[in-house]
Amino acid sequence: MTSASPDRLVVLTGADGRLGTRLAFRVAAAGGRQRLLVSGRGTAPRLPDGAPLPEAEVVAVPPEADSRALTSAFAGAYAVFLVPGKDRTGRTGKHRAAIDAAVLAGVRHVVYVSSVGAAPDAVASAARDDWLTEEYLRGTDLRWTMLRTAMFHRTLTLAVHDESYGSVRDTVLRAPAGAGRVATVSHDDVADVATAVLLDEDPKRHAGRTYHLTGPEALSLDEVAAVLSTAAGRSVRYVPQTVDQARALFYRSTAGEVEDWISQCQAIEAGVLATVSPDVRHLAGRAARSLETWLDDYPTEWAHLRLPSVR
Repeated sequence: MTSASPDRLVVLTGADGRLGTRLAFRVAAAGGRQRLLVSGRGTAPRLPDGAPLPEAEVVAVPPEADSRALTSAFAGAYAVFLVPGKDRTGRTGKHRAAIDAAVLAGVRHVVYVSSVGAAPDAVASAARDDWLTEEYLRGTDLRWTMLRTAMFHRTLTLAVHDESYGSVRDTVLRAPAGAGRVATVSHDDVADVATAVLLDEDPKRHAGRTYHLTGPEALSLDEVAAVLSTAAGRSVRYVPQTVDQARALFYRSTAGEVEDWISQCQAIEAGVLATVSPDVRHLAGRAARSLETWLDDYPTEWAHLRLPSVR
């Protein structure tokens, strides 16, 4: 297990999210000092008995926090783990404010969770925003590490819909992804990599590096549906959508959420997310979890697929 230097304070943004919570537990297990920034959307990570994590300070920072508030939150930190904002409106501006705050607070290293395929002309809207954030970070004197992350395993389970009618059961994975393939990754794999990077005893080992974090195999969505069928004990079939059909299906979501989902699926269709990277194995010291393994290890993460109506 990676061990932490007691002299280094790391700040985790998004510590009440799925990824941040997992990372916080790992940093605590390694004996690290950490400041957990929570937005109030989730619950700050705690031990099973309800006690706070050791050597962890929890600070509430609203999503609209400006550079001044973030500078205070980052004070005294050696490294900051920066997760992208969920809301597309003003997302890059918030990222820049966080980076400015890191500079003003004297932070040495920023680890940014970016997207596989990040580029100025990326297919996925989030990947275009991530490219802008990467470029802004590269333009500072901060040490930086980019964790370009693939779509998470759990994301595809949320695109499964129960379309049963009467006595006919029909469970469908719908996405505007065509016949593309995707090497989805688990939150735990990304958290393990982030732990290795943040707590490395050599502070320069990961400086200026861009890692690509994927699962161990690239599956078509037909294959994803087959894996989900086996795990859930119910038949799931993949039905490709048009963009208009996807927009109609997610009418309850915000425009930004819909655009992020559709453009990410278009990236799958374009082959952007089909490449399998060895970086998880290299940095975590073990193979990345496959979708099948993740489903077996974390049944509560996709328990909605076992319900009579999954949507």
